[in-house]
Amino acid sequence: MTVLNAEVCIVGAGPGGAMLAYLLSKAGVSTILLERHHDVDKEFRGEHLNEEGEQVLIDAGLFAKLKEKGILCMTHVDYIADGKVVKRILPHSETGHTGIHVPQKHLLKLLLEESSKEATFRLEMDSVVKELIQTETGEYSGVVAWINGIETTVNSKIIVGADGRFSTIRKQGRFPVEAIKHGYDLLWAKIPAPSGWEPTIKMALVNGSQVALFTQYGGYIQIGWNIEEGSFSKIRKGSFEHFIDNLLSAFPELEETVRTHIKAWKDFVLLKVESSKSSTWINNNAVLLGDAAHTMSPTGAFGLNSSLKDAEKLAEVLKQILLYHESPALLETYEAIRKTEVEKVQAEQLYRESTFKDHFPKATAIGVSN
Repeated sequence: MTVLNAEVCIVGAGPGGAMLAYLLSKAGVSTILLERHHDVDKEFRGEHLNEEGEQVLIDAGLFAKLKEKGILCMTHVDYIADGKVVKRILPHSETGHTGIHVPQKHLLKLLLEESSKEATFRLEMDSVVKELIQTETGEYSGVVAWINGIETTVNSKIIVGADGRFSTIRKQGRFPVEAIKHGYDLLWAKIPAPSGWEPTIKMALVNGSQVALFTQYGGYIQIGWNIEEGSFSKIRKGSFEHFIDNLLSAFPELEETVRTHIKAWKDFVLLKVESSKSSTWINNNAVLLGDAAHTMSPTGAFGLNSSLKDAEKLAEVLKQILLYHESPALLETYEAIRKTEVEKVQAEQLYRESTFKDHFPKATAIGVSN
């Protein structure tokens, strides 16, 4: 059996795990990052940065480099009723945008490239974690993983589960998790943007259901259509043409590209919407981060940003423990601060979802705010 050693073992090279690895290795903390996929160029849907996520990247000295990789700043947010803009939100003067689309592969490649410049960083792709290693006193001291098909023991002082909503570390560490129902599913599709399409976010009510359009880097539009939970099988029995006509009643300017690229029910992806939260994020030397600790719903695009903020705060605490020999009990401050903030966001998501129809602008004349 191969044996690897590091002060911190991070499982999962998504945005949160990769950001934590960068911050720790740059500070001189020996870090190994395990990722089960062969590369980072995979499909992902939660790719919008808000001000919180942007600030994490700025503070880490990475935002300018990310811009070079390629991002797209939104110019405004429109609310659409009966095919007309009834409210427009303009950017705050400080940011100059109303959100940023960043392809996940651009963000992850940047984080891994910058981390690889540090002698304290090690990345292992094709790594499937099988179990946590536990000492006789009950403390976790590493993981057993298959790395490129070779059974490997990774010894570490801290194990971070950044491995998503189906986290192996959360399961192996017996972290309690509570599912949160939202009462809706999401139909997702991606289409090319028509010529002259502005980089915007557009929100509409279509037959009482929320439909959101997010402009993406590279000339695409992401469509997210909220439908009642469990209703897709019934919807599919109805007229597909009528369904698309409803979409185009809100966005007539998309007539050509929608009818060219959405021709059948199979052109939509059904996403089951369910968030979750763990009552504790720390168990001995194992720590949860991002979706492993708190899966978010799509509302407000908070997931990516919350993971980056988790990584920033956890890095601060781990540097105090590992470089300045503070007590591991300091991890409790990470949980206390981030858990409180995340639960506020999750409550905000549920509130927005339950009141979207009530608060949707009904004015006939366009209203502008920032």
